[in-house]
Amino acid sequence: MRRDPADIPNNTVEALDLQAQKLSEKIGLPVIILARPGTYGSSGNHAKRRQRAEFMAVDAALTSLRERYGMQNFILSGHSGGATAAAAILTLGRQDIRCAILTSGAYGLLERAERLRVIRGEKSQGDKDINGLANPYDPLEHISGIVADPKRHILIIGNLQDRVTPFDLQVKFATALRAKGHWVSLIEWPAVAPQFHQLKSSPLRQNLQQCEL
Repeated sequence: MRRDPADIPNNTVEALDLQAQKLSEKIGLPVIILARPGTYGSSGNHAKRRQRAEFMAVDAALTSLRERYGMQNFILSGHSGGATAAAAILTLGRQDIRCAILTSGAYGLLERAERLRVIRGEKSQGDKDINGLANPYDPLEHISGIVADPKRHILIIGNLQDRVTPFDLQVKFATALRAKGHWVSLIEWPAVAPQFHQLKSSPLRQNLQQCEL
C-alpha cells in the first residue's frame, strides 16, 4: 500500500504472466494468478482487506472464470493474506474446490491483531482487526459454511516461529476444520528469519501431489 507501484517486484502484467506460465510448466496444470482487490493493479482498497466484500469479489472472479472457460474444479493456493482469502472462499460454500494449500495464513483475526498491538506497544482495540476495522471476515468463525467433501484435502503449512501470522492460530484453524470432519494436514515448514513468515523453497509445488487430481 505504501510503496510506489514501480518498486513492487513483478508488478507488471508481463511478469505475472511469465510467473504463471513457469509455474504451470512445473506442475503440469493451468495456473491463474488472481489478485486480491487493491493488489497487482486490481481495483479496490487494500486497506480494507479481510472484509467480507473482498472475499465476495474473489469468489465472483472464480465463478466468472469457471463460466468463461468451462472449468470444473479449482485448486486454491495462497500465502499470508492470500491463504486467508483462499480459506474464506472455502467458507462461502463452493463445491468446486478440489484442494487448498494455505501457507502462513492469518486466522483468529481479532486475537492476532491484539497480539501484534502488544508487540508494537499500541493501545488495545479488541473489537478491531490490524487494519483498525471492525467485523473482519475471519475464516475461523465461518467454518460451518464449508461444504463437506471427503475428497477435498486442505493443507495448512507454516512455521512455528512465524511473527506475522502466529502458528498456534493456524493450528487452531486446522483443529476446528478437523472437528467438522474435513480432511486436513498441518505441516511445519522452514522459513526465512527473522520473521519466519516467508517460507523457503516451494511448499505449493512440493505438496501438490497430496491433492487428489
